[in-house]
Amino acid sequence: MKRKRFSEEQIVRILKEHEAGVSVSDLCRKHGVSDASIYEWKAKYSGLDVSEAKRLNALEDDNNKLKKLLAGAMLDNLMLRDLNSKNGDTRCSVGSGGLSCRTTRGEPTAGLPGCGVLPDDNPVHVRAS
Repeated sequence: MKRKRFSEEQIVRILKEHEAGVSVSDLCRKHGVSDASIYEWKAKYSGLDVSEAKRLNALEDDNNKLKKLLAGAMLDNLMLRDLNSKNGDTRCSVGSGGLSCRTTRGEPTAGLPGCGVLPDDNPVHVRAS
């Protein structure tokens, strides 16, 4: 992750100098930043106090974490859907005749006697008692 050179307090202080009438070129020379940085900070932090700028950064960090969690959950969901479609979407049920496994189309599945799901494919294997 890129290291920040200026804290929120410093950025807000630099922007207050600009609002007081100091030109952007003078600020760039004084603080050693590019004019693009000044304008970027102005777009992001203009009119904010130091506490509000800190809160904005904290909210952005939380938002990024939540986006990563959501992307992971969506990827897991997609992988499970893909795995389920490759296995023929097998459904197992316990009835009076023991354990019966069929695909969603109603066809009996191939595999172990009494169950069409192999133990390697489905870690939770139900046995008839």
